[in-house]
Amino acid sequence: MGRLFVAAVLLFVAGCSGGSDAVPGGSKIDTLLAKAPVYTGQVTPGSAVDRIKKRGKLLIGGSQDAPLLSQLDPISGELTGFDAYLGKLLAQYIVGKPSTELLSATSETREPLLANGTVDVILQTYTITPAREERVSFAGPYYESGQAIAVRKGTSGIAKPADLAGKTVIVGANTPGVKAVRDAAPTAKIVEFGSDPECVTALKQSRGDAYVQDQAILVADASKDSELQLVGEPFTEDPYGIGIKHGDAEFTKFVNDWLREIGKSGLWQDVWKQTIGTVVTGDAPAPPAIAS
Repeated sequence: MGRLFVAAVLLFVAGCSGGSDAVPGGSKIDTLLAKAPVYTGQVTPGSAVDRIKKRGKLLIGGSQDAPLLSQLDPISGELTGFDAYLGKLLAQYIVGKPSTELLSATSETREPLLANGTVDVILQTYTITPAREERVSFAGPYYESGQAIAVRKGTSGIAKPADLAGKTVIVGANTPGVKAVRDAAPTAKIVEFGSDPECVTALKQSRGDAYVQDQAILVADASKDSELQLVGEPFTEDPYGIGIKHGDAEFTKFVNDWLREIGKSGLWQDVWKQTIGTVVTGDAPAPPAIAS
């Protein structure tokens, strides 16, 4: 999926425009919710699902500044995007209504938010890695991405990962981009920032020669900022997972079962079409296989 996506990304960054927000018969999320399942099975007393149902809303750690993924619409006041809509659909599945509350999370605060029970899930382009799996349980993967390179428009001399050698490279703190750059270009100087907007600002201020981040995040950035340019193809494969408190096997299985259900029904593809698919040509890809 990643390779197909980046080809479309490069077409988009070269000049394709985004699709229309209009959806016959209602808003995007209303159209999706009309097809969304609701769980009717037994719930274990005291479980995560039980707590969420009794609370009446799903607490999500995430972002509100990532176009196409999770962005606050200044007009409607609603979160829009692939991750945001999945969060609404998961709430609908558990609670029977799309009631969510977003708590801002960064790459450094995601794990503490889960560990102390401040949030129920993290839905924030959260790449599954062996190191993270020692501290977080993951449902999914629900999306496949990869590390890619962005530069200031007009930058020359950087076309592939090896070209990062000897350069100053911006990455998100505690993200897979750190290891990806070290592996691809050991002599690169890595500069870390806590959030994607900080990284983009630093790149535009020439505090680094390039910015390495998940492909999906970079295309979202490029969709709203003409000063950014994506170069080359993704050079890693990064599966996104839904972060869950470490060791909660029951809730992890519950969310995995839900992901399988929306994948089989075509609802996952509908979410993709209403978000990422508005700037990517072609049919929706198949959702990634859910881990056992």
